[in-house]
Amino acid sequence: MATRIRLARHGRKKSAFYHIVVSDQRSPRDGRFIEKLGTYNPNTNPATINLNFDSAVKWILKGAQPSDTVRAILSYKGVMMKKHLLGGVSKGAFSEEEADKRFEKWMNEKEKQISDKQSRLEKEAEKAEKERLSNEKAKREEKAKAAAEKEATEEAPAADETLAAEETPATEETPAAEENPAAEEAPAAEEAPATEETPAAEEAPAAEETPATEENPATEENPAEKEKDKKDS
Repeated sequence: MATRIRLARHGRKKSAFYHIVVSDQRSPRDGRFIEKLGTYNPNTNPATINLNFDSAVKWILKGAQPSDTVRAILSYKGVMMKKHLLGGVSKGAFSEEEADKRFEKWMNEKEKQISDKQSRLEKEAEKAEKERLSNEKAKREEKAKAAAEKEATEEAPAADETLAAEETPATEETPAAEENPAAEEAPAAEEAPATEETPAAEEAPAAEETPATEENPATEENPAEKEKDKKDS
């Protein structure tokens, strides 16, 4: 029977995780399976893999064909490396003890790489978090500064208007109300020359010294009376 090692999908659409299963190659994707070898969760960084190592090696040695994703998972966990070393032992290239030493050395290096990657990712996450908090703080400070400037801009005209209302000369020192020359020193009302010293009223020559009234020649020597006197004589 041709067997296949593949992934069986579980979970929600955007947060799916997978079971690593051995199934008949003719079975549907989510159909029955022969054995469950582990789980694979790609939603974490690095991905979380739980694998039954010995069972996976047994099925690989039996000829089960892994899918592309499962092959990458098995290589990552050292199953394919173990198969390679066991193949060398079966061919007599080296002993089983030597194969175990080589595999242990490879696993230590692999674990160190994984540990270094996890440390690097944690540092990057901490740095990103600090930058995010710093950016949020800067944005809050900018908003507070902008709000303070806006408030100061709105209060400045009101303060100027209040100052102008307090120091307005028209209310406190209006020249027209206190020092109006027309009201205090109106020459026409107090010293009107036309009323007190009118030359036409005081020195009117026509009224006081009219020559026609005092020395009228027609009144003193009437020519008609002179002619009458001549006729009588």
